[in-house]
Amino acid sequence: MAIQLPFAIDHSNDGTGLLSMLPKKLQKACDEHPYLADYLRCVPIDEIGVPDYYTKLSRRLKDLEERNLIYATQEGLFVHIYPEPMSERDIYIPIEPHTMVNLDGIIPEVETRLLDWAEEIGAAETEKEKRERLLGAIDHIASTNGGKGKVKMTPQELEALKYLFVRDKVGFGLLSPLLLDPYIEDISCSGIGPLFIEHKIFKSLQAVIVFSAEEELDEFVIWLGEWIKKPVTVRNPIVDATLPDGSRINIVYGSDVSKRGSNFTIRKFAGTPPSVMNLIEWGTMDYMMAAYLSFVLEAGMNLFVVGATASGKTTTMNAITTFILPDKKIVSIEDTPELQVPHKNWIREVTRGTGKEKRGSEVGMFDLLKAALRQRPDRIIIGEIRGEEGAIAFQAMQTGHGVMSTFHAGSVGRLIQRLSGQPINIPKTYVDNLEVVVIQAAVKAPGSLGLVRRITSINEIVGYDPVDQAFSFIQAFRWNPANDAFEFPGYMNSYLLEEKIAIKRGIPPFKRKVIYTELKRRAKILQRLHQDRQVRDFHEVFSVLAEAHRQGIF
Repeated sequence: MAIQLPFAIDHSNDGTGLLSMLPKKLQKACDEHPYLADYLRCVPIDEIGVPDYYTKLSRRLKDLEERNLIYATQEGLFVHIYPEPMSERDIYIPIEPHTMVNLDGIIPEVETRLLDWAEEIGAAETEKEKRERLLGAIDHIASTNGGKGKVKMTPQELEALKYLFVRDKVGFGLLSPLLLDPYIEDISCSGIGPLFIEHKIFKSLQAVIVFSAEEELDEFVIWLGEWIKKPVTVRNPIVDATLPDGSRINIVYGSDVSKRGSNFTIRKFAGTPPSVMNLIEWGTMDYMMAAYLSFVLEAGMNLFVVGATASGKTTTMNAITTFILPDKKIVSIEDTPELQVPHKNWIREVTRGTGKEKRGSEVGMFDLLKAALRQRPDRIIIGEIRGEEGAIAFQAMQTGHGVMSTFHAGSVGRLIQRLSGQPINIPKTYVDNLEVVVIQAAVKAPGSLGLVRRITSINEIVGYDPVDQAFSFIQAFRWNPANDAFEFPGYMNSYLLEEKIAIKRGIPPFKRKVIYTELKRRAKILQRLHQDRQVRDFHEVFSVLAEAHRQGIF
């Protein structure tokens, strides 16, 4: 496993005049982090041009025709998105303190001397304590002034050495800078060759981290398994686990089960999820749709977010949980921990798989869902319904528990077909317990260079006619691809707003059309919070709406 930069490193280039060519913010970053300046001195500026610099990325950057930019991540690290016009993917280069420093002659000596400190470092109980003891040991071993018995090195070499040892012995090795990048969604190794990255802004990228031999890759995945305390072996070649930061990792070991050799995939934990306000900024929905969904969730109605893979279903479901009343008890059930709920009374349950050595120890979605019904939740959120757990979910709906889930389907019709067919087998007369279906897709919008995520429709399930064996549903909202705008065909024609939500809000039947006035008022409140008060953060949205509920404003 090695770093293969897309250009040759020329240490003879002193970079004279380079800093004066850089944007001022990038000059400042170079002053604060000299290793960034060392990296830029080796970049072929005359070929690719001066990189732009960003302390924070905007989604608008996804429309850049040519990407040549550097941005800051966490813990003082940087990333260079390097243009590669002859390839379908640009290059992802993590810039670290040791990237341009040759430590080949130093590391073996320091490694040997660290053996004297191995017992003390190994006795550390926490990652922080291990880090402190390791750095303390290096301070006793090396210095910049060549103290008695110490390994002498330059300040740049000492900084690089400390970073590298902490990264490799406490952190996640070469993968550490990728895990520290908040803009990365997935890291994947498909076998011998480079790692591939799915980036939130720039989509598919090729990393400079490369495996050149099958033995090298096998050794690394064995190390990965030991690091996460779930060893991979010939008998147990497939491992699923959760990293300390919440990221999900899947490892497949050996060519017996994978013809291209060992591989692994890391699905990054998202941190603070996008809020409803973020989704509105990105065009996924508008204020009126958000107001409508807030009514639906406040009323305890059952809702599925439906779409294809990578359509943004889980992102949308996370965002709209801020509309669930703050005093409700929520139980979430998932096999990959992706759901994030802002409520304090939240029970988070995750399935447990098994290896051959632990046969019978599985805890599946079906088991967790049955257990959840005994926990008296106000709302059950299921990461994704795929099998027999769907029948239990509909039983929960019938007994008054509000249920939310994601589901793989492209339309209401396909959703109903899958629910009523194998392996879920929901009786068709039960399906109308599901009241709202949000269809979401990755689509090509006017003026966009790539795919964008849009809620293409919000549908109300009205009922099932056993005579005609047909379902009736109303399209409350729909996306118009011609102008990338949302339409409200359910205005003055919404079954749920008039027949259910209005009643729950105490509006008498002869005044039920008043619900549309309340819907508009709520949409304006959301717009003011977003545009005037700049409320955007997921948790801030929840706390502001909770206070608005207490005051009777929202």
